[in-house]
Amino acid sequence: MGRPQEFDTAQVVRAAREVFWAEGFQDAAMPDLEAATGLCRSSIYHAFGSKRGLFDAAITNYLDEVVRPKLRPLMTDPVAASAVTDYLLGLRAMIEKAQGSDASGGCLLVNTATSALAADPALRQIIADYRSELDAALLSGLRARHPHKSEAELAKDSHTCTGLIIAALSITKADPQGALSYLDLALATVASR
Repeated sequence: MGRPQEFDTAQVVRAAREVFWAEGFQDAAMPDLEAATGLCRSSIYHAFGSKRGLFDAAITNYLDEVVRPKLRPLMTDPVAASAVTDYLLGLRAMIEKAQGSDASGGCLLVNTATSALAADPALRQIIADYRSELDAALLSGLRARHPHKSEAELAKDSHTCTGLIIAALSITKADPQGALSYLDLALATVASR
């Protein structure tokens, strides 16, 4: 019988998530993951199977603890008319606050979508599902904000905002001002009658 696990899996995954978010999967070195998690390599492999297993756990954690809580006000009935604007202003504030700091990592999923891991079918599906979830949340928020608009108009606006958000998150590290300008365009799209 093996030794009982002596660490909090959720804390380990959160710590690893921060390393992967800052460095990406390829550049996240095992010594950095060991230092962040407080586990030795063999414990990481025993608990998660591999570096990739730890990364997959970090992606799930990212969706559950970072992405979905921000989308929840757009998806939970009744959706406030201000929910979609509040969401975009929250993203904008996050980017403004992180400018020039180590925390200006954009989005773990968008970063992964532009990495070598994007060829992996399972990750491709997770990223596609994330885009769909974001689009559905924005559509819900836009419905609450503009109940008079047709479904076709709302869908066009939600697709536009989804694209602008993903564009903003993809350049946050390199061009935070450009990222903010994309979010301003999304806010203008939301405000249009």
